[in-house]
Amino acid sequence: MTISIPSRSRAQESRAAIERIYVIMRHLFVRGHYKPGGVSGSALSEALLTLQPEIYGSMADAEKVELNGLAYVTARLPKGIERCRFIKLIAAEGYNNSAFEKIVPAKRRRSCYRIDEETMLIEVTRGRSEIYDILTHLTFIYIEADKIRAHALDDGYPTQEWLKLEKIVLEQTSTTNSFSLEEIEVREQAISYTSTLLGRTFEETVEAERRFRQSEPYNNSLFQIVYWLGRVAIEEMQHNRDRQTLNRKADRQISFSSALRERIGNHIHGERWATEVKKFLWSSNLWQRPLHIISANLHSILNCLYAFPALKHQMGEAEPIEKIARELSLPENANLNQEVLQFALQQGMYYLEDRAGTNIHVQIFDTSQLPLNLLSPELQLDRALIEAEKPVILVMDYAFGEQAFELFDELLKPYKIEEQSQKLNLVSISVMGKAGTLVGNKGDLMLPTAHIFEGTADNYPFKNEMSKQDFQGVEIPVHEGALLTVLGTSLQNADVLDYFKSSSWNVVGLEMEGAHLQKAIQAAAKIRKSINENVILRYVYYASDNPLLTSGTLASGSLGQTGVKPAYAIALKFLNKILGQLMPCQN
Repeated sequence: MTISIPSRSRAQESRAAIERIYVIMRHLFVRGHYKPGGVSGSALSEALLTLQPEIYGSMADAEKVELNGLAYVTARLPKGIERCRFIKLIAAEGYNNSAFEKIVPAKRRRSCYRIDEETMLIEVTRGRSEIYDILTHLTFIYIEADKIRAHALDDGYPTQEWLKLEKIVLEQTSTTNSFSLEEIEVREQAISYTSTLLGRTFEETVEAERRFRQSEPYNNSLFQIVYWLGRVAIEEMQHNRDRQTLNRKADRQISFSSALRERIGNHIHGERWATEVKKFLWSSNLWQRPLHIISANLHSILNCLYAFPALKHQMGEAEPIEKIARELSLPENANLNQEVLQFALQQGMYYLEDRAGTNIHVQIFDTSQLPLNLLSPELQLDRALIEAEKPVILVMDYAFGEQAFELFDELLKPYKIEEQSQKLNLVSISVMGKAGTLVGNKGDLMLPTAHIFEGTADNYPFKNEMSKQDFQGVEIPVHEGALLTVLGTSLQNADVLDYFKSSSWNVVGLEMEGAHLQKAIQAAAKIRKSINENVILRYVYYASDNPLLTSGTLASGSLGQTGVKPAYAIALKFLNKILGQLMPCQN
């Protein structure tokens, strides 16, 4: 009797590939180093190619270099990393006090240091999620670098397009006045050569070059990135092709410092950060006041409270907060943002800049100092409540993946002072998050009923005080359901996401922090008893992308001003819940 074994679905293969990627990454981290061109690096590349994450588009196409993915990744890695053969992930080890230039990527708040022409250090302070994020991006660019190398060589010899692009790039790097790539003829020649090396059309390369040019000074030009990725890959191949040579200096290598391997997972940065915050609350006599924590960006709550009174003499008394926020989001209005900030600092807001290495800054609002008579009429405030209870609002910037557990786990612990443990008088926790939607479009709202942790059996159902009724009249689509907390947004593909969307899990979106937050909150409330077991929870996410749509992934471009309306709709609802007469809606 023959037993037929059913073939695995594409979703099952993808989930297995995700698990394989993380097993490999954990092994490499414990080992301390690996070579992308070696056995371990090749296994990581193969697993990523099997997975084919949506954010990396045409990565699996052996001929075409993925341009949107390349733009997305380079915006999250330090400038000049394409030239570096040696990349080392380190803990906070004192380089901030060195003479080395600190390099901060455009889209990730992480400190990086270029030690020499071939060596880049990347400081990791946000836990394992940050390590996985960096390694995934590096694996992607090495896959694309190998494609460039294949296009640059013909039977082992450099093509004319490669040699001519090399001449342009090296002349641009080594001279200052001979010519500029902005000159139309030279620029279009470079685009033509580059399009061949990318396996892309001239038109596609023109658009990509424009997008990379807009990211300067955070990154080098498309021409430099393509050339140096290809050159490092070529040199590695040429050195290793001759088996008689003992020179392995051309090999690319990624390593992890011993300090990073010792400290990861020990909450060193989170404990320092939480202690600083609690010390400020205690020393400022705010500890016993009702506390409301909000996880959000650092502009929405600030502008909802202070932009209207600070700017009404310039913008008029009838302007809605959303319109003011759109004006403040324009680069040319930096002076207006500074004006709002200065007004806020005089009217009850305190700013705590991170000194613990978390890259999470904090705003604290003492509502007893709010200029209640001057605030926007959109804020439906209960003046008697504010004057009687004098609540305190603590706004903390977005955490990154697993870092959310570390920060909340430490923040919600009692504060040990004068040989006593003092518990926070915590009333509510509100989370405004950005997430990928599986059922809507960019800018839509998602109200989670549970957080499901990808790759584990962990799930966290909870009572969300926010409901669709709260957003009636806002004119933004609202979706309710479970949210998938993923190990990394760059490792999601359509098959896995479609499974969670279409199955009884009823998942409406994906993000990276929800399950970590709930894990810390439930531990503090139900096990440690360090906060009120009935603490009010409010979770609202707005869609930054739709990974199921080719044109809707994070790599397709930023949310831009599309995010202003949902972000400020959420912020206003949070404030009205905390300070107003709006009672919790019954779901």
